[in-house]
Amino acid sequence: SCLQTSLSIWGWGSLGLVLFLVTFGPFAIFYFAFYILCFVGGGFVVTLLFGKSNSEKYLEQCEHSFLPCTSVGIPKCIEEMKREARPIKIDRRLTGANIIDEPLQQVIQFSLRDYVQYWYYTLSDDESFLLEIRQALQYALVQFSARSKETDWQPYFTTRLVDDFGTHLRVFRKAQQRIAEKGDQMKDQAEELVDTFFEVEVEMEKEVCRDLVCTSPKDEEGFLRDLCEVLLYILLPPGDFQNKIMRYFVREILSRGILLPLINQLSDPDYINQYVIWMIRDSNCNYEAFMNIIKLSDNTGELEAVKDKASEELQYLRSLDTAGDDINTIKNQINSLLYVIKVCDSRIQRLQSGKEIDTVKLAANFGKLCTVPLDHILVDNVALQFFMDYMQQTGGQAHLFFWMTVEGYRVTAQQQLEVLQSRQKDGKHQTNQTKGLLRAAAFGVYEQYLSEKASPRVNIDDNLVAKLAETLNHEDPTPEIFDDIQRKVYELMLRDERFYPSFKQNVLYVRMLAELDMLKDPSFRGSDDGEGESFNGSPTGSINLSLDDLSNVPADETVQLHAYISDTGVCNDHGKTYALYAITVHRRNPNSEEMWKTYRRYSDFHDFHMRITEQFENLANILKLPGKKTFNNMDREFLEKRKKDLNAYLQLLLNPEMMKASPALAHYVYDFLENKAYSKGKGDFARKMDTFVNPLRNSMRNVSNAVKSIPDSLAEGMTKMSDNMGKMSERLGQDIKQSFFKVPPLMQKTYSDPDHCRVAAPIDDNVDDNIPLRVMLLLMDEVFDLKERNQWLRRNIKNLLQQLIRATYGDTINRKIVDHVDWMTSPEQVADAVKRFRDAFWPNGILAETVPRRDKAIRMRTRVAGKTKLLEVMPDELKHIIGAETTRKGILRVFEMFQHSQLNKRMVYVFLERFLETLFPQNKFPELFNKLHSRSKQMQRYKQRLHSTQAPSLQK
Repeated sequence: SCLQTSLSIWGWGSLGLVLFLVTFGPFAIFYFAFYILCFVGGGFVVTLLFGKSNSEKYLEQCEHSFLPCTSVGIPKCIEEMKREARPIKIDRRLTGANIIDEPLQQVIQFSLRDYVQYWYYTLSDDESFLLEIRQALQYALVQFSARSKETDWQPYFTTRLVDDFGTHLRVFRKAQQRIAEKGDQMKDQAEELVDTFFEVEVEMEKEVCRDLVCTSPKDEEGFLRDLCEVLLYILLPPGDFQNKIMRYFVREILSRGILLPLINQLSDPDYINQYVIWMIRDSNCNYEAFMNIIKLSDNTGELEAVKDKASEELQYLRSLDTAGDDINTIKNQINSLLYVIKVCDSRIQRLQSGKEIDTVKLAANFGKLCTVPLDHILVDNVALQFFMDYMQQTGGQAHLFFWMTVEGYRVTAQQQLEVLQSRQKDGKHQTNQTKGLLRAAAFGVYEQYLSEKASPRVNIDDNLVAKLAETLNHEDPTPEIFDDIQRKVYELMLRDERFYPSFKQNVLYVRMLAELDMLKDPSFRGSDDGEGESFNGSPTGSINLSLDDLSNVPADETVQLHAYISDTGVCNDHGKTYALYAITVHRRNPNSEEMWKTYRRYSDFHDFHMRITEQFENLANILKLPGKKTFNNMDREFLEKRKKDLNAYLQLLLNPEMMKASPALAHYVYDFLENKAYSKGKGDFARKMDTFVNPLRNSMRNVSNAVKSIPDSLAEGMTKMSDNMGKMSERLGQDIKQSFFKVPPLMQKTYSDPDHCRVAAPIDDNVDDNIPLRVMLLLMDEVFDLKERNQWLRRNIKNLLQQLIRATYGDTINRKIVDHVDWMTSPEQVADAVKRFRDAFWPNGILAETVPRRDKAIRMRTRVAGKTKLLEVMPDELKHIIGAETTRKGILRVFEMFQHSQLNKRMVYVFLERFLETLFPQNKFPELFNKLHSRSKQMQRYKQRLHSTQAPSLQK
């Protein structure tokens, strides 16, 4: 029975197993085992967790059983925290002007959203902290606004800001000069310039140097943090300032979120260049300024960028399939691009080889220079300053100053006598008094230059001097009383080898020619080359003459030059239509022959004709230029007739006999026929006016310069005379007095080491009260380095600016300046500035992404465009006052100063420091900034050098 029972169990078990496998498959047994394992494991985990939690509860009960009872304050604090937070009421008024408060509130909201909320909400949902930060910011802005309203901003904008910019420019100019004196080409020029700049800054500032803040990002961030913390201490209530967490948050938002990005943007050279181009967007770039910049550029990066862009445009133009009239336009564009590429290649090769040409030295050694007559020098402001410097070097300054003083005396005496005669006709008699003043003025001239006491004395015939003294003692002085001696002095300066003849051989004469744009800078000549493509200049604009071309001017008769107008055409430039004449030029040398084409307008012919007839008066009766025609001057028949007449003009001009009669004429002719844009000697307005006033121009210039050269004693005499006359005489005397240009003293005025001084407020006795005159004179001093030149020119410019300002604005200019400053700080303008700031950082309410740095080639081309714009907007009148070379160097110096981000940061920080010193005059910000900049390496080196130089003297 047991056996049967066992078989029955195995049978039924086997049957169940078979049915299980048939029903669920062969892997069902593994699933079954897995389910059992999971059940056992789950039970183990539940048991473990239950035991762990019970154990923790037991341990906690055990620990609490050994601690004393909790105080009442802790549960109460917990209960207060659980209650709903009371809403903080914030007054949205900030400045009292709703037009400013609205954009300011948006700036605060955007700042908190993008710099605090995005991470704070991951830590807590409690908004009380954010509201407290907002309240603290608003309180600081309210205090800032209240302080701003109490501040007088007029001195800051009209004095301190201008002084700081002038100082910055002076430091940069001295750093450039120091590097030029070193002449070290091995170091990195940019890095060396920055180091030298801050070295000069500490020598000038004495107590502060900002090199660490401007060159080290880490130190810059630390400086801004310290500065923001000081501002929060001033603006926040003590309770909020003691809250370190909130203070640190606000400090970081201000320093790293707002100030640092703003300063980086303002100091970015590429941003400044774009802003300059935007500011001068209304002026069109011309060929003259562009080619001048290319030829003067010493940056291979700029030249490479321009060359690459020109090559790209050239490839595009050559790929065009054009026909008819378009093909001529395309060919002209191709020729212009080829010329630009050639200029860039030549300039790059010269820079890479290190064979830079010194224009003045090359011209001085060459010997063939344009001759400027003495009478022209004496009536030209730019030329006269160089002749004056030379006469002071040779000890002949007394002769020149005497000549200028007599010119001034003659004109002023004539004007005063005319006033006296007009008053006598009205029955008013002041004859004796007027003649007495004239006699006193004449005696003043005699005592200063001709008497035995004069030092230095004008060496002239004693008989003439004795005759003059007798006339002064026994006769009434006349305007012509000094004429005989003046003529003798002029002849002496003209003939004496010490003076004008030697001046023409001096380097000052060459520099004078450079300032008058009568020298030649490195240029390039192309010839017809390639398949119908030739290098040629643009139809318009002007380029400086070339020393290379000057050296190729024929020195003997073996060189033959022929030119004729081969074709005419009509061009359209920026909507302006004009005729263009293609001149084919052949030059034959004994060993070679050259041919090129150049393009000229009728206005170029007219300007050239006026220039040579002024220089060579005998040509005016020989050469006759075809007349102008106002209407229908683009007709084909008229153009052909003018072409024929101009050809006849050219043939007469190139006649060998004409060249022999005037050897210096060759320089002008070759310049006119060069394969480049013609350099006009006059502006369009001046050329038109010369048609009417040319016969009177020389006499008027003599009178004008004569009036400007009255000496101090004579000016005072005329002032006294005018005070004693009636209204008419007084008004005329004031007008004359304003046009006086004092003759410079025989000894140059000395300055107390101006190279190592800041630009200070007082410039002259009567300048500081005239705000625009002070600003303009200060900027011209630093931009064009006028203080380094003779003081006569500077005084000349000062008086010219005075007349310009008076004629433009009258006597209310200072009031207008103050009104303009008030307008700049008005709620409307402040609101506009806040809106621009908001839109720049949060366009459309979204935090602006970091602008990617533009490609180097684009930045280099922007630099070229910026320089071209600046050079183009400079008026020709400025060149006539201080010289073309000085103007060009000054403008390029200012532009170069802005091409270094470290130096730009220095200027931004200086402006910021002066702003805070003006806003908080009672908080000793100057001492604070000295401490913040005390870790400067340049400052430490300067103190060590100062200590080492003082130690020997102290020991003695």
